[in-house]
Amino acid sequence: MKVLHTSDWHLGRSLYGQKRYEEFKNFLDWLSAVIEAENIDILLIAGDVFDNSTPSNRAQELYYNFLVGTSKTCCRSTVVIAGNHDSPSFLDAPKGLLRALDVHVLGQKTPTAEGEVIVIHGDGASPPAVVCAVPYLRDRDVRIVEPGESVEEKDAKLVAGIKEHYREVCSLAKQRQSELSEKRGSKIPIIAMGHLFIAGGKIIGGGGIKELGSLTQVGADIFPAFIDYVALGHLHIPQRVNEAEHMRYCGSPIPLGYGEAGQEKIVIIAEFGETALTTHTVPIPRFQALERIVGSFDEISKRLHQLREDGSNAWLEIEYTGAEIIGNLRETFDESVKGSDMEIRRIKNKAVFDRVLTSIENEEMLEDLDIHRVFESCLDLFEIPPHERSGLVASHGEILQLLSEKDWRTEGREQ
Repeated sequence: MKVLHTSDWHLGRSLYGQKRYEEFKNFLDWLSAVIEAENIDILLIAGDVFDNSTPSNRAQELYYNFLVGTSKTCCRSTVVIAGNHDSPSFLDAPKGLLRALDVHVLGQKTPTAEGEVIVIHGDGASPPAVVCAVPYLRDRDVRIVEPGESVEEKDAKLVAGIKEHYREVCSLAKQRQSELSEKRGSKIPIIAMGHLFIAGGKIIGGGGIKELGSLTQVGADIFPAFIDYVALGHLHIPQRVNEAEHMRYCGSPIPLGYGEAGQEKIVIIAEFGETALTTHTVPIPRFQALERIVGSFDEISKRLHQLREDGSNAWLEIEYTGAEIIGNLRETFDESVKGSDMEIRRIKNKAVFDRVLTSIENEEMLEDLDIHRVFESCLDLFEIPPHERSGLVASHGEILQLLSEKDWRTEGREQ
């Protein structure tokens, strides 16, 4: 039996305003081809299907079209659990209809632990399996709030509640395994799913990879030794938990930000033989190049020239770190990529940013600033004359108004 583990799709995610539906579609088309080529029996999607709780029409279309298409392949069952970005009720809403396609959806904690123990029945050629499909557990799911609790007490109760819930679900799965194994005459594998932080995991931060730190996390011991494979979601970096081959984060399928641009993205295939589990990874193609360029004006210009010579189509994030104030930085770099397939998604002018903060730090604390005050400080910094300010301030206000009024649910219709 072969199982494919994927997670953290974040359908609908944009990058500095740029929609990424084409990338998501290319990934899902590629995933469908891998399912067929690898003869996958069970597909596991370990949370964060969507990027937010009100996904656009286009994001929903990609999700449902993929599930329908997968039901027509060799894959006999799909199990989907919610992540922290998903709306539990939204993901659960069509679960009855999706069951007709052998798609099991767990959007939220079920009333009893039995609801999260799924038996994938065999078809003669492939053996059955038991899946502990535990969705992302929210605070209200696993603990009772009491007055006067400290932050430490709340966190300890949250961790204890998560552990207890997994203990109940895994114990029931063990019982079902025993029943099925007795009937079959051979061991039935147990697979656990979760969308959570496991202690020791690594995330992107500060331009690189760092430990989880103080984020709420639980130990790997919440998964009993009898679990044959643990399919995890939540962390975007592919990794083993405590170097264990059977306990894995597969990571996000596309780079969701420039901090992930250098990562290899993968899906994981777990194959259950008669006596042992084997795993291997399948690298995901890069459907859209991302590149972050940091340096002085000359360093950035040199890199842009090289990328242009190479015929790159990368979306760029540029951070200018030179000391000299260059007011027309955007126009200059836009001209450098004009006529190429590259796009500059964001330019960070560290010199200007530092000077703006310095000019106001004696007047206000950073947390007291608002977006209008910062814009006014930029006008002061560049000594914009009064007769030119009114038009700039009005345009700035219009842009902010448009951003606040944007209907994210209709963005699919704009494509």
